[in-house]
Amino acid sequence: MKRQLQPHQRITQSITGPFQKTIWKPFVKAVDTYSLIAPGDRIAVCVSGGKDSMLLAKLMQQLQLVRQNSFELAFLTMDPGYDPAHTAQLQDNAALLNIPVQIFRTDILRVVNRQEQHPCFLCARMRRGHLYARAQSLGCNKIALGHHFNDVIETTLMGMLYGGQIQAMLPRRKSDNYPGMELIRPLYCVHEEDILAWQEANGLAFLRCACRFTSRSTEDPAYSRRARVKALIAQLKAESPEVERSIFHSIHTVQLDSMPGYKQQGEKHSFLEQFKG
Repeated sequence: MKRQLQPHQRITQSITGPFQKTIWKPFVKAVDTYSLIAPGDRIAVCVSGGKDSMLLAKLMQQLQLVRQNSFELAFLTMDPGYDPAHTAQLQDNAALLNIPVQIFRTDILRVVNRQEQHPCFLCARMRRGHLYARAQSLGCNKIALGHHFNDVIETTLMGMLYGGQIQAMLPRRKSDNYPGMELIRPLYCVHEEDILAWQEANGLAFLRCACRFTSRSTEDPAYSRRARVKALIAQLKAESPEVERSIFHSIHTVQLDSMPGYKQQGEKHSFLEQFKG
């Protein structure tokens, strides 16, 4: 008689089964290509309760099993001030997926909701600081975030169109404020549409951001720069299916010799430097 699988086992099997090509392999590719994990690492997987971080947690669990516990995991959930219903949904999903989250509370949403200027930037910065500090206190040397392929290319275009700079989102970076700590992005090569397909196939319902600014942008997409960039990429993709891959490839093949100027480690450089002397 065939053994009945628990929900978390069925969900895990979907990752290495039907979604092996679109999710598991791109995940492993990012981990190996960018050297995101080393033997002996203790990694804090940051679980916000959304689809991306929940999938990341399951992938990291499976990778730890496949690579025979060559690294350690801690699953951190920072409650920025959710209402009880949000927290309960997060805990229910974590239990369903068999993710042993450690929840700690902050008052970030209360602080951010008083800000009219750049609230998302402030929120992200405060969240990152709290996560680094808690992870370090638990003996972790890395935090893993759920940014995916589409986050990478959207951030690249946003920097060009609205920030006046060509700046990518790195798959791995050292912390500026927490010595010995690194940030890694193992979903770097996983497409959002495939994450959504995985969520739908498993009948899962995850948290969306509880911030009032996100609610406003959902009602009025023109309010959100990211929403406009996402729509622009979708339009371009309809005309040229390879446009997403081209944007992603472009940040891996920057031709510095063709740039009038660039920054490295905060120092400005000009193409005129090659004419000196």
